[in-house]
Amino acid sequence: MRSAYERLVRPLLFSLDAEAAHHLAIALLRGASHVDLALRALQSFQVAPKPKTVFGLTFRNPIGLAAGLDKNGVALPAWAALGFGFIEIGTVTAKAQPGNPKPRIFRFAEQEALINRLGFNNDGAVAIAERLRKLRSGKRWPDVPLGINIGKSRETPLEQTTDDYLYSFRLLREFADYIVLNVSSPNTPGLRELQGREALAQLLRAVREKNQIARKPVLIKISPDLSSDELNEVIATCEENETAGIIATNTTLDHSSIPPTYDQPGGLSGAPLREKSTTLVRAIAARSTIPVIASGGIVDAQSAREKFEAGAHLLQVYTGYIYRGPNLIREIVESL
Repeated sequence: MRSAYERLVRPLLFSLDAEAAHHLAIALLRGASHVDLALRALQSFQVAPKPKTVFGLTFRNPIGLAAGLDKNGVALPAWAALGFGFIEIGTVTAKAQPGNPKPRIFRFAEQEALINRLGFNNDGAVAIAERLRKLRSGKRWPDVPLGINIGKSRETPLEQTTDDYLYSFRLLREFADYIVLNVSSPNTPGLRELQGREALAQLLRAVREKNQIARKPVLIKISPDLSSDELNEVIATCEENETAGIIATNTTLDHSSIPPTYDQPGGLSGAPLREKSTTLVRAIAARSTIPVIASGGIVDAQSAREKFEAGAHLLQVYTGYIYRGPNLIREIVESL
């Protein structure tokens, strides 16, 4: 039986342009985050805790919000009230940037998929750090772990990439329970080159050096389009640099599931990514003991179980949540 969200809310949101619907949803959740009565109403979606401890952090349940839905960290209390076991904001860049030209989000309802080419549109590390500082000084800081996903500013040359990441890391680490280095978005030119062994090692070493005092878990987010050899190099580099975890995966450039007449440039997410993502999760778990957060194609309890059986420690949802709504978390957690 379809939920009230699928019957009533989703048709209203889907009657709007995809990015307009996104902004409306975020605006409503941002408003709710400042009203105790609204937060109590959202808490009706919560399920009984199923705690899990990974890389030294205890999660209320193993289902988290993936980066991208709340890039600027404006609705943290609402996400926690909705029942997420953890929240990841971003991708945040050192410099504020508008992202790519619109339109830049496209729905494919028949495939339960999205294509986006947003390009790390966000308020920048300074503004987001100040927003988090104000929230933390009040009474509504979320009671679940917060991850902050950081990436390269578009106008920063590749040779200055490390300094760019370190700038965001220094500003944001005090607010994060864990930090994610996004080296895999297909929508920032040259970013995926950072998955190469030499570039990734340089970045991880530099962050590790600056992480000696705070000692926050540092993860990387990888592409589903890596070859087996490329994945082996990523795993080896992460092991050498004591990386706390790997998020598998970002969006894919494989659009074979989308009819060519409707295809758009950008990263594909949702149900068509399910198999690719699961394959990488299984490969990482077979080759390493590094904890894996699975993201990609999680649209119901069955696809979630598939990720856990492949070796995932935690899950993150984004596109599946857009299509299924808050009951998706309940369905998955109650099936565990």
